[in-house]
Amino acid sequence: MTQKPAAAANPAVAEDNFVQPFTVPALDVRGRLVRLGPEVDRIIRRHGYPTSVSRCLAEAVALTTLLGTSLKFDGRFILQTQTDGPVSMLVVDFDTPDQIRACARFDAEAIAALPQDAKPGQLLGKGALVMTIDQGTDMNRYQGVVALDGGSLEDAAHQYFRQSEQIPTFVRLAAAEVFSAGSDGAWRAGGVMIQHLPDGGSAPRDIDPGDVPEGAEHVEMEEDDAWREARFLTETVEDHELTDPSVTSDQLLYRLYHERGVRVFEPLQLVERCRCTRDRVRDMLSNFPAEDVAGMVREDGLIEVTCEFCSQAYEFQKNEVGKE
Repeated sequence: MTQKPAAAANPAVAEDNFVQPFTVPALDVRGRLVRLGPEVDRIIRRHGYPTSVSRCLAEAVALTTLLGTSLKFDGRFILQTQTDGPVSMLVVDFDTPDQIRACARFDAEAIAALPQDAKPGQLLGKGALVMTIDQGTDMNRYQGVVALDGGSLEDAAHQYFRQSEQIPTFVRLAAAEVFSAGSDGAWRAGGVMIQHLPDGGSAPRDIDPGDVPEGAEHVEMEEDDAWREARFLTETVEDHELTDPSVTSDQLLYRLYHERGVRVFEPLQLVERCRCTRDRVRDMLSNFPAEDVAGMVREDGLIEVTCEFCSQAYEFQKNEVGKE
């Protein structure tokens, strides 16, 4: 993988829709920076989500891409929340190496009763964050489950790494609707994740395949000076630096780590794309019990299915799904 020092260049417009791997060798740190523009905006605009829901979902997309792009095989990484809050479910689906899709379920009345700047914990409430790795039909699926207890997605990510990998990890996420002169607002999201990998240590995985066995001893790692400095520097990231379209990844990484020497690698481009097809939807319907399919038939004799991710509507005759 190509690497180069991060530069302090100042182009007018930042890159968009990519994950930027980087390392800070002097601090024994590796990391990834994600910047999302039109792709995350397309997801949100398609559904017309309220502002607070949009922000929460955009942060979930940023977190998923930070984690999913670490996979070294063909497969899927799925992040899903199941909670009792106004936003009862977030689902972000990442298909390696570069495809994302996402959707949310929420209680519109409960959302309307909250301020637009409601914290993620107020939106999500209590429940679970489930992260699934799917390597295909011939391989086992692996899941990591983290409790959501009124905190943010950042909090849940930190808890996941503490319990599943015990790698010192720090995550920052941000999302905002950005307005510019003469144009409507556009949603943007960003995030940065760093991990401490001291020389001579083993190279742990980014995503652990499953939870730590029940009863396993949790080992508290002593925080060394290098990791303390790296975390302190990363904590200085402002939300606007992660979402501002005029701030490039090189600028941000240079601002954070230039005194220690940061090296960046070839970025991984991302695209919003749904997995649904007419054939897949038909196959899904064909697996439903006949009585369930009969209940879906409209007065005009057609069955309509709308994809929850991309809102694409598919229509079928009943005999097309093998229920005649």
